[in-house]
Amino acid sequence: MTLEDAIKTAIEYETRVHATYQEAQEEAGDEVGRRVFRVLAKEEAGHIAYLRSRLKEWQETGTINVVDLGTAIPSAERIEEGAARLGEKLEEGPKLGVDEARLLERALKVEKETSDFYQQMTDELDGKGRELFARFVEIEQGHQAIVQAEIDAVNGNGFWFDMPEFRLG
Repeated sequence: MTLEDAIKTAIEYETRVHATYQEAQEEAGDEVGRRVFRVLAKEEAGHIAYLRSRLKEWQETGTINVVDLGTAIPSAERIEEGAARLGEKLEEGPKLGVDEARLLERALKVEKETSDFYQQMTDELDGKGRELFARFVEIEQGHQAIVQAEIDAVNGNGFWFDMPEFRLG
């Protein structure tokens, strides 16, 4: 796959993820849940804009500059460490709706597909293409970790969106 095709495909993936979060935000029955989906949707919209700017640069100059792409989401490792520490103090799981669980499962599926694509691009491309997509792998893994943590909450493992469902003793 060429770098231009990879960027165009990445825009398609990001557009799909963004739409998933937008829909989840509208469908979620919980305000905290809507806020989490809103943050993730905003982040994905930023990814689309970033990729479009890289595509435009590539089409106009034949090169790309990999500009720092920030994220509001902590690293997957940090999320997992926090969840593990908090899980040790869990007393009782939350009582949550099926709708939120369905929204989270759908979000996790599209995040995994997108992350897998980015990993494939880091394996296939070299130079700036590899550098561009390597950062997306890191960010999407953070998104997956957040969504998985929320799924764990639905299953009674400690959190519902960003609200702890336990008391520290």
